[in-house]
Amino acid sequence: EILDMMGLKERYTVNPSPLDEEKLQIELSKMEMSPQEYTKTLAEEKANALAEEIVSNENNVDKGKDDDDEEHEVTFILGSDTIVDFRGRILEKPKSHENAVEMLKNLSGEWHEVHTGVALYRIDHKLGSRGKVQLATSYTETSRVKFSVLSMKDIEAYVGTGEPMDKAGSYGIQGIGGQFVEKMEGDFFTVMGLPMNSLSRAISEALSLNP
Repeated sequence: EILDMMGLKERYTVNPSPLDEEKLQIELSKMEMSPQEYTKTLAEEKANALAEEIVSNENNVDKGKDDDDEEHEVTFILGSDTIVDFRGRILEKPKSHENAVEMLKNLSGEWHEVHTGVALYRIDHKLGSRGKVQLATSYTETSRVKFSVLSMKDIEAYVGTGEPMDKAGSYGIQGIGGQFVEKMEGDFFTVMGLPMNSLSRAISEALSLNP
């Protein structure tokens, strides 16, 4: 949706990363790193895993194919990850109805931070560097969000809609959960899941450096 709003409709495809995200989350949780570094690392690993899979599939399918026949000289792979940071505690997507309720109880009437990690990789298809995967850029954008005080009736009704179950921190600012946001500081699209302004500049810079 955000990429479409950036004017990139029909210029990209959506592919799931083969990365075992839950396994990596467990590994990262055992390391000493900030929430900002945590989400950036997840974005990098998701994008890199997909890039490597694409290269592997191309090598298997296109053996013997002339490099000059490539439709595109470079493919860009975008990965992102969004987490809610409540007093240094990382809130991912809820694992159950009860987990979602607990998260929203914690956020009620409080400020929290939303971090979105972004990673942009490039795959070269040109002669001499075909299949080379490189990290073009990666970074984390952060916004602060303040919730209104929520009653248990509000929380239970919202969780009952099912919307929180695939959202970091158990709410979606672009959906029903947006009603809970009293104020915010920073980029709305960072909270939504992809910081439009900084991403646009990152893509532009990566394209300008494309030889």
